[in-house]
Amino acid sequence: MSVQAIIIGAGRGSRLMPTTADTPKCFAEVAGRSILQWSLDAFHQNGIDEICFIGGYQIDKVRQRHPELTFRHNDDWPNNNILASLFYAEDLMERPFVCCYSDTLFSAQAVASALASKDDIALVIDTEWLTRYAERSEHPTTDAEKVSIQNGVVTRIHRAIEQDDAYGEYIGMAKFSKVGAARLKHHYRRCRDQYAGQPFREAKTFEKAYKIHLFQEMIEAGEHMAHVDTPGQYIEIDTQEDFEYARNHWTTRHLGR
Repeated sequence: MSVQAIIIGAGRGSRLMPTTADTPKCFAEVAGRSILQWSLDAFHQNGIDEICFIGGYQIDKVRQRHPELTFRHNDDWPNNNILASLFYAEDLMERPFVCCYSDTLFSAQAVASALASKDDIALVIDTEWLTRYAERSEHPTTDAEKVSIQNGVVTRIHRAIEQDDAYGEYIGMAKFSKVGAARLKHHYRRCRDQYAGQPFREAKTFEKAYKIHLFQEMIEAGEHMAHVDTPGQYIEIDTQEDFEYARNHWTTRHLGR
């Protein structure tokens, strides 16, 4: 069964102002390509051509530049967050899929590693994450979506994991088999029914939750989450400082060719 990709890109990316003043964050250019184009290239190199973009802020500009993509519109993006945004594409989760954030650079090899996993749910982890954080003053390690692992299984995913105790940083990419996607949907619906409009883990409301909040909930409910590693081959672009770092360190070698 073929795998599709879902890119989550509804938010404005206000920390990347003025770059995002009147353009989607994923259009910021690094080494001659937009962040989004880097993602599309990495997926295409792995044979993934069915790609959905979940948009909100400036979605029409993404539609115009990339009419080949499937779109889902998170029209409530100012009031929700990444987890809720992902589930605007719930109708596409009957098949295996890989999801990612739209403000990250990742290599074709990172995608290949995710696809190679035989597990139903696999999170892609940057094991060389501290190399980047040495040059990040505006995005401290306490903001990183860090993981702990044991025997090949993710045992915790949380920003509060101590830097020295973290195995690595979740890069926002996860692979779900058809079975894994069904488990994800089951837990999302369960938590939505129980917590809609109410605090959910560290989020003020369930609607404001991040993916990692649901992932940790699933781990505690006994779900198995594997990890696949990418030492480097990934850069998050959250701030202007990150943008400059990416333009200095990300090159065409990351295409994996």
